[in-house]
Amino acid sequence: MTTNEHNHPTSALNPEHTPRMRWTELAPDVYKAMLRLEVASRKGLDPVVAELVKIRSSQLNHCAFCLDMHTKDALAAGESIERIVQLSTWEESQHFYTPKEIAAIELTEAVTVLTDGFVPDAVYEKAAKHFDETELAHLIAAITAINAWNRFAVTTRMVPGHYTPGDMKH
Repeated sequence: MTTNEHNHPTSALNPEHTPRMRWTELAPDVYKAMLRLEVASRKGLDPVVAELVKIRSSQLNHCAFCLDMHTKDALAAGESIERIVQLSTWEESQHFYTPKEIAAIELTEAVTVLTDGFVPDAVYEKAAKHFDETELAHLIAAITAINAWNRFAVTTRMVPGHYTPGDMKH
């Protein structure tokens, strides 16, 4: 009997789903534009903040593919397992994050869950206190980019579990 990386018998696991479509192959110009947006949004943005934003947005959007990718990238970049795990409950575990990171996480939630209304002035102003205007513009772009990636991945049912850090060369 074979086991997976978590020492579970592979026969005991549910079968992996198949993607609905390979959108990156069917719309290569869109994919290339998304990659350019991704690269541009990260310029001048702290890579730790960028990964926290991507993980939190992916949690909110239930995007398993992006969670797989960005938790692996964050771990490979030296992020702690503890901070990644606590991110889903950051309001109760703020002591794991800097005030600047909390401001970014709060802004991420407000931008990601626009169906709750709008981005509150207090959330925006808090972020503006911790990020200069250029950095804030890039943070908003990074949040927007991960939300777009999430929507592509969730809609097309991209399969999580196969990403290796460094696979996406930006």
